[in-house]
Amino acid sequence: MKDRIILLASSILVIFFFIGGLLDILNHFLSKTFLFVGFLVLVLYIIFIKAKEDHDDIHNDANLS
Repeated sequence: MKDRIILLASSILVIFFFIGGLLDILNHFLSKTFLFVGFLVLVLYIIFIKAKEDHDDIHNDANLS
């Protein structure tokens, strides 16, 4: 499920970038803001998921010993 969300969000950003390039709206402030915030949310989500997985792995290793 986690990979599905990241894949969906990144595909939406790619589609918006493509359509924005076709319509020549990439120089507008709102489109730049949307792309930047979308990219930032993706990066933060990936970092959060990886940190949670590492925490779960450490917690599971502690239970085994």
